[in-house]
Amino acid sequence: MSIPLFVSERSRPKVTTLPLSVGCLIFERMDQIDFTGPFEVLSRMPDTTIHVIGKDAAPVRDVQGLRLSPDVSIAEAGLFDVLVVPGGYGQQVLMHDEEVLGLIRKHIQNEKLVFSVCTGALLCGAADVLVGRQVTTHWSARHLMPHYGADLVDARVAVDGNIISAAGVTAGLDAALVLVSLLRGDAAAQEIQLAIEYSPAPVFHSGSPHTAPADVVQSFQKKYEPIGAAREAEAIRYAASSVASRSGS
Repeated sequence: MSIPLFVSERSRPKVTTLPLSVGCLIFERMDQIDFTGPFEVLSRMPDTTIHVIGKDAAPVRDVQGLRLSPDVSIAEAGLFDVLVVPGGYGQQVLMHDEEVLGLIRKHIQNEKLVFSVCTGALLCGAADVLVGRQVTTHWSARHLMPHYGADLVDARVAVDGNIISAAGVTAGLDAALVLVSLLRGDAAAQEIQLAIEYSPAPVFHSGSPHTAPADVVQSFQKKYEPIGAAREAEAIRYAASSVASRSGS
């Protein structure tokens, strides 16, 4: 059974009173809650500005058709204290997009925080920033993390240095509250939790393959199979390419 929170021994962000900036990446066919969940929390963090980043200035639609509009393009975006990288089906077409991957790398190289949600971890993997890091992601993609050199953690939220990762979709809310506690203190995070009345009490207990009925899991897996196969093929290709690169071939 997954644990709620994993924190590595690597040094982690410290509480600060300095102004903070957060950049949130959005793209076509993303899972909007990967973005809007953390946005709801982080936008309430004291003395913090939020910027929504797109490939360009054009609005995008999430996988269910919700229209989202960026504030700035990647080309216009600078460095942020925190970069939020969501997931969703649209992540797959960005796995070789050097503009997106470069944005992620730039933040890691400049020791900024990168906050992946759900299969946003796959984009971080493709950007070569997960090697040796302890991370989590959506349960359907966790087996792919070792292909990207990451150490899989069976947790809802994982913190490893300047990489914070959330499991699937709604786990972004939990990870965002963890991030607020790291940057602004526990009391700030708790006040935000109270303000949004985040007190989960699900009607059903199918939020994990460990607790969902077998027929529900099978139905999901059948629908997920095409994107799952594509993600696995890409992860295997990445791993083989990395081995070849290290061997000099």
